[in-house]
Amino acid sequence: MGFMKTTAFAPRESRGEVESGLVLRPKFDAEGLIPCITVDAKSGEVLMFAFMNEEALRMTIQTGKATYWSRSRKKLWIKGEESGLVQKVKEILTDCDQDVIQIRVEVTGEGCCHNGYRSCFYRRVADPDSFALEQAIAEKSFDPEAAYKK
Repeated sequence: MGFMKTTAFAPRESRGEVESGLVLRPKFDAEGLIPCITVDAKSGEVLMFAFMNEEALRMTIQTGKATYWSRSRKKLWIKGEESGLVQKVKEILTDCDQDVIQIRVEVTGEGCCHNGYRSCFYRRVADPDSFALEQAIAEKSFDPEAAYKK
């Protein structure tokens, strides 16, 4: 008898079910991951982008705490576990073909970027010829060394 993979989510049996149905049928990539865009629930500001595996998505839904898959560390990562900058999930959305997740969160603390900024998107392209960047967010909102005990 072969190994049978069990999943918490409904299978993606038809395009109609995926695009118009009211059952979550996430599409994980070949590595078992789905992109997740994290947005501030009040302001709408994009805070970060990360990946979730099936367990991270299930835990996020069931616990209300933003949980991601760390590709570099190859393990689950509950946001705020080390830093105290917890993301309390207010709403979970999926796009039309259910291959991207968006979570709207309330951040406990001053930000979410491991470099000390409120958002991971703290730089913008400033020069179309040289591709130089400039600060989009000038000031750090917290001390990352203290938060992450580096």
